[in-house]
Amino acid sequence: MQHNHDVHGYWKATLGLLTKIMIIWFMVSFGAGILFVDIFNNIHLGGYPLGFWFAHQGSIYIFIVLIFYYAKKMGDIDREFDVHED
Repeated sequence: MQHNHDVHGYWKATLGLLTKIMIIWFMVSFGAGILFVDIFNNIHLGGYPLGFWFAHQGSIYIFIVLIFYYAKKMGDIDREFDVHED
């Protein structure tokens, strides 16, 4: 593997990842739980309206997945730019 100490490339990759995660976070927390709740409430999941489920349960599951995804992708970025911990 090629070791690359490109500081600008590293921060571009890091900020790109953070931007994607923050967009997903916003869409799930604010979008699904608040903005589009009336649309999602027309769909039921386990007997509960989907908007209600997202606002109270679903967003937590997605946030946990985002944490693990972020950790994995940051590890990949760190290894790509040779700034990882051994």
